[in-house]
Amino acid sequence: MKAVEINQTGAPEVINLKDISLEKPNPDEVTIEQKAIGLNYIDTYHRSGLYPLKLPSGLGLEGAGIIIEVGSNVTNFKAGDKVAYAAIPLGSYSTHRNFPASKIVKIPDGVDFDIAATLMTKGLTTYYLLHQTYKVKSGETILFHAAAGGVGQIFGQWAKSLGCTVIGTVGSDEKIEIAKNSGYEHVINYSKEDFAKKVKEFTDGKGVPVVYDGVGKNTLESSLECLKMRGMMVSFGNASGPLSDINVPKMLQPKGLFFVRPSMQQYLSTKEELDNASNIMFEKIKSGKVKIEIFKKYKLSEVIEAHKDLEARKILGPAVIIPN
Repeated sequence: MKAVEINQTGAPEVINLKDISLEKPNPDEVTIEQKAIGLNYIDTYHRSGLYPLKLPSGLGLEGAGIIIEVGSNVTNFKAGDKVAYAAIPLGSYSTHRNFPASKIVKIPDGVDFDIAATLMTKGLTTYYLLHQTYKVKSGETILFHAAAGGVGQIFGQWAKSLGCTVIGTVGSDEKIEIAKNSGYEHVINYSKEDFAKKVKEFTDGKGVPVVYDGVGKNTLESSLECLKMRGMMVSFGNASGPLSDINVPKMLQPKGLFFVRPSMQQYLSTKEELDNASNIMFEKIKSGKVKIEIFKKYKLSEVIEAHKDLEARKILGPAVIIPN
């Protein structure tokens, strides 16, 4: 058994892979033999210290595998069940782990481990963004930044399936086709074009009711320009760096804008919420309305390389770590 541990925050080289020995699961836990581990940009925030951790710490929020042992209080899972999760405590970068049964879901037939692992953060994020944070309506035109990324590829397809016209931004020309193949009607390379101006053109000067922004620092002010009266700015990531301070009278008040900073824990804190969201998400996959293509697979021993690729924007879609 092996697991990643960091004893200090910093560059990818702070990551250590160590041998572990698991104790039996606590009464409310299960032991999972992991088959696939999701790789997410938020993992770099935990490693770098942008999102502070109590050290030493594991890394990784999501994984999928097979239950090999259940705690004495666990009645809704059994050894042999295929399960997936995306939740704290961190530590999915491992071959085996004990995990709370209240935070896992069963993987339905027809969904493999790789897909389930990469869905549990990106797919559930897409779920709450579209169905909870701002409940989109069929016929609306909406804007999503980083359209060619892991969340972006899922988001575009899912939003299109709900009847939305989706505008996406990307950082390079090579990502335009990826976004178009993921359901985006219009794609803007924001490194070359003024995306706020283009959004106004696409919407006949009206703007959009909602902007979903996981980029952060570099896109904030222009994103607010894209919004129509009483529009909502949904800021859920910092890929370009932390947000600067928001001047409320200047930036929000003139159009009566809403600003929200959502996270998964706010929407999926109960087993009922988690199961409902997961069922909707897996149905999107099984119906073919959302198709997932794994961009790259890394071995657990290659995790430093994986983090370097994440931060260098070399990963152009969902990626997973294979623990064995």
